[in-house]
Amino acid sequence: MKIYRLHYPHEQQALDLEPSAVAVGFFDGLHRGHQNVINKMEEIAESEGLKKAVMTFDPHPSVVLSPKKQRTTYLTPLDIKLGMLEARGIDYCFVINFSSALAGLSPDEFVQQYIMALDIKEVVAGFDFTYGKLGKGNIDTLSRYESFNTTGVGKITEGEEKISTTRIREDLAAHDLAHANLILGRPYEVKGVVVQGEKRGRTIGFPTANIEPEYRYHLPAKGVYAVTMQLDNEGTVHRGVCNVGVKPTFHDNLERVSIEVHLFDFDESIYGENVTVHWHHFIRPEWKFNGIDELKAQIAKDKQKAIGLLENA
Repeated sequence: MKIYRLHYPHEQQALDLEPSAVAVGFFDGLHRGHQNVINKMEEIAESEGLKKAVMTFDPHPSVVLSPKKQRTTYLTPLDIKLGMLEARGIDYCFVINFSSALAGLSPDEFVQQYIMALDIKEVVAGFDFTYGKLGKGNIDTLSRYESFNTTGVGKITEGEEKISTTRIREDLAAHDLAHANLILGRPYEVKGVVVQGEKRGRTIGFPTANIEPEYRYHLPAKGVYAVTMQLDNEGTVHRGVCNVGVKPTFHDNLERVSIEVHLFDFDESIYGENVTVHWHHFIRPEWKFNGIDELKAQIAKDKQKAIGLLENA
């Protein structure tokens, strides 16, 4: 997959592009709704003999447009999103820097410079896609151009609610991991590296791998989860129980959230290893215990519950 990182203004003559069909959107999470848009683009590209392309933006537009609600954590950080797109065989990915200058372009200026100048022949976007200054451009305005075709994809729902990145983030914050995974279409995942921790787990019989996320992920809410963890260098996957939190039994004012995974039937040193944690089931919120013995007893219960939940993982 060829990746083109574009700013405003960009040098169009430097790009060596064949005609393409493009799916346009931010696509954080690449959830089932996003997959539907990309699937439609691929269908059209194959039918028309065009390259398959995705156009996305970085950072999230809210960083420029909504300072009070800016989104700086992601379900799929850019590098992860690019890897997922490459794995499904996308030919071109246009990553457009979302800046104040870009946000100031009129809808027509955006189309001229970032659609027509890139030899795009088919544009596919979700029904609620907007572009240009004040978001005045939409599927209807795109469809007025004759130099390319436009296809709007209707909303995808689960129950009666639209599948959205916002809903997944809300689910993760509310411990509704089951619903988040349902509308994602896969278990939520976080990539990271195993780092040195407090090493307290081994002293109470539950050694843990302390995971430092590689990117600015939107983490699941503090609590205990049944997870699987892949050792990326060898591809092996191990089952475990994970605590996301601030360890209130041992700390009164710890602000930085940690991710600690206790793997079942595993006794190897993996410091420095790149890993991927997959969140499968929520078990309970993080609690403060009245001493080590109470904590150990609860961890043992959590482990047994996770073993049962992950029986078929």
